[in-house]
Amino acid sequence: TGTSAALEAASLGASVAVIEAEEFGSGGSGRNVGLVNAGLWLPPDAVVSKMGSGPGRRLLSALAAGPEQVFSRIQTHAIDCDPVRNGTLHCAHSAGGFRELQNRYRQGKSIGAPVQLLSAEETARRTGAAGLHGALFDPRAGTIQPLAYCRGLARAARQAGGHLFSRTRATGLNRIGGVWQLAVGPHKIRAKTLLLATNAYHEFLSGSYDPQFVSVYFSQFATQPLPGHLLRKLLPGGEGCWDTALVMSSFRTDAAGRLVFGGIGNLQGPGGAIHASWASRKLKRLFPQLAGVSLDHAWRGKIAMTSDHIPKIVEFGPGAYACFGYSGRGIAPGTLFGSAAARALLTGRSEDLPIAPIRHHAERFKSVRAAYYEFGATFTHAVKPIPLR
Repeated sequence: TGTSAALEAASLGASVAVIEAEEFGSGGSGRNVGLVNAGLWLPPDAVVSKMGSGPGRRLLSALAAGPEQVFSRIQTHAIDCDPVRNGTLHCAHSAGGFRELQNRYRQGKSIGAPVQLLSAEETARRTGAAGLHGALFDPRAGTIQPLAYCRGLARAARQAGGHLFSRTRATGLNRIGGVWQLAVGPHKIRAKTLLLATNAYHEFLSGSYDPQFVSVYFSQFATQPLPGHLLRKLLPGGEGCWDTALVMSSFRTDAAGRLVFGGIGNLQGPGGAIHASWASRKLKRLFPQLAGVSLDHAWRGKIAMTSDHIPKIVEFGPGAYACFGYSGRGIAPGTLFGSAAARALLTGRSEDLPIAPIRHHAERFKSVRAAYYEFGATFTHAVKPIPLR
């Protein structure tokens, strides 16, 4: 969100400074699954039900164009991030999951989405996976290497004239004489407008708004590069995948020929060994042909989850927005929200945002709910069997 906003603002001729406490992409922007989706985790009818017809359809329409914006920026700015725009597959992990996909298919078609419902046999052919009951294919979507994409946006913003500072920690924020003033060590940065784009990696900043969300961890694992005879049968079309399970998992291949496999859960928490064991078992059940292939790499990232699974733009002061709460769908929405927020802040036209800004957002029992999600993932990975069709 931050690097996208910086690129948009700098391209419009604004003076831009981005302050990043770590390295660009070191948080969720570089640690996510790499799926460039054309919507939210929620099905379309749920978005409309929660937001109302007008606002809901406005958001859905904006998000439908999200992948196009991502891949267009990659092409325009020559971002080397292994882009593959061959669609995504939302895979049914059970018969109930396939019924859910049938509902999503009907809802998607009703708003003009070019989605396709695939049989179990076609899903097996396109994934190489065993035990799936079908899939929903979205040709608008695709995959990228997310860390390379985020850093590519940062480089493009710098080339457009933006000033980007990594390993630079902001320590305080206030508003004096109608201007925002950000303390960065002994220095002060003054600006008419401000965008807070920390999402799940927000840290306390004196005088600033504190975004409200529930932290949910997602851990990922990668195999060694696979030989050609396996890759020819495993996701030969290059789609990215995730499933319909409540404790979701995902899988895709990367440019080096690795299978990247992930699931809800904190790899570095108390249940880390359970999540790692589950990943090995699930991999072997989904892909029997990979027997003997080890998971050689592992990492985790944090998701900022809101109670209604709808992203938020909070206008916490004059000319100041906070964008957060993508609930696991950060690449396309984050890119879209960042560029739209930059334009709105520079022009004062909030009506052009994909979602109307609000003055306040609160989440109750954040720590309790975060612990509940982690316990649920750990329990599921430890106790529940991994079914085959």
